[in-house]
Amino acid sequence: MTAKWEKTEKNLGVLEVEVGAERVSAALDKAFNTVVKKTSIPGFRKGKVPRSIFEARFGVESLYNDAIDILLPEAYSEAVDEADIFPVDRPEIEIEQFAKGETFKFKAKVTVKPEVKLGEYKGLEVPVAKAEVSEEDVNEELTRLQQRHAELSVLEEGAAENGDVVVIDFDGSVDGVQFEGGQAERYSLELGSNSFIPGFEEQVVGMSTGDFKDVSVTFPDSYHAVELAGKDAVFKVKLHEIKRKNLPELDDEFAKDVSEFDTLDEFKADLKSQIATRKENEVKAAKETAAVEKAAENAEVEIPEAMISSETENMVRDFDNRLRQQGMNLEMYTGFSGQTTDDLKEQMKEEASKRVRNNLVLEQIAKEENIEVSEEEVTAELEKMAGQFQRDAEEVRNILAANGSLASLSDEIKLRKTIEVLVDNSKEVEPVAAEQAE
Repeated sequence: MTAKWEKTEKNLGVLEVEVGAERVSAALDKAFNTVVKKTSIPGFRKGKVPRSIFEARFGVESLYNDAIDILLPEAYSEAVDEADIFPVDRPEIEIEQFAKGETFKFKAKVTVKPEVKLGEYKGLEVPVAKAEVSEEDVNEELTRLQQRHAELSVLEEGAAENGDVVVIDFDGSVDGVQFEGGQAERYSLELGSNSFIPGFEEQVVGMSTGDFKDVSVTFPDSYHAVELAGKDAVFKVKLHEIKRKNLPELDDEFAKDVSEFDTLDEFKADLKSQIATRKENEVKAAKETAAVEKAAENAEVEIPEAMISSETENMVRDFDNRLRQQGMNLEMYTGFSGQTTDDLKEQMKEEASKRVRNNLVLEQIAKEENIEVSEEEVTAELEKMAGQFQRDAEEVRNILAANGSLASLSDEIKLRKTIEVLVDNSKEVEPVAAEQAE
């Protein structure tokens, strides 16, 4: 087999392939063995028709499409390897010649991974922040825990306040016409959570059990349901019940209930340590993000639309997986939100483009810096994963190898090492100075 690659544009080219006649013959044999099993000719049992009788009756040309389907994928894959190119989209195939006793010739119009021209990626200025933990940080965390462990009790008398959970019926309409998703019965809503249309919750504050009220709001201009964006709406609201949070006392008993510590002081010390670790990770992540984005900004690369579309699809699948972990799925989400999958893709497109660009630049930097991943590093990562999932490291390796993810693990390690190179060779500057420099 021979393969000739010729670039026609920046990320496009034509791959001309010629496959030997002997492989054409072998593909025709495979095609015949498959087709004959479904073929019936009077005087012969199904699957037992001799090749000569079959070709006399139907012609050898009847096998061509099946033979091409057998031969083309493997020939294309081999040609890609021989030409040392990296396709990022399905090729456009043009068959030039296929016949018994002849070579198989085809052309493939291929979109390939773009070339990256690196700019400066060492000595980049990245913002530095101190991971300091204040008493206020600890108190805010305690308040969140208080809220999480609060008990709700039904308010017999009095008006609803921010922080209360109200049980309401509501019926929304625009210009007197109901709209989809604007009605519910006995809906639980935490006032002050800002989970409803701006202005709605504020007008429920002050209502008492059994009250009726018309709540007038205006949908934001950027509202996801285009037909409602910017429209004035009226919700007829009935309040059935008010539940007020009873916050537990912040004392030693609270510490015992929510942690492994016997005193509140011990618990606060542990919270401070946890917050410090979280802030250190946030500072580290911010430095890494800044270094990668600056390196990407300094590089020149023209990204094929196919790569952006592929990354957008990956992001939608990830979003769907996260929804499923919460007991939802993409179909339910689009139904509730009024958005379509295409709307989501459009919203994710810019971030997808940034991710593709960053990854391409990091790949090129890894080549420039000769960054490699050793078997010891892969083993260490597998052992770390094994600890997280409480499995044997070799078992984790076999699972990843079976689903084709072992190479991706190595790529992920290489990516992290490349980012470390960027950060280690960067200059830390105060955030204000960094903004002025930009």
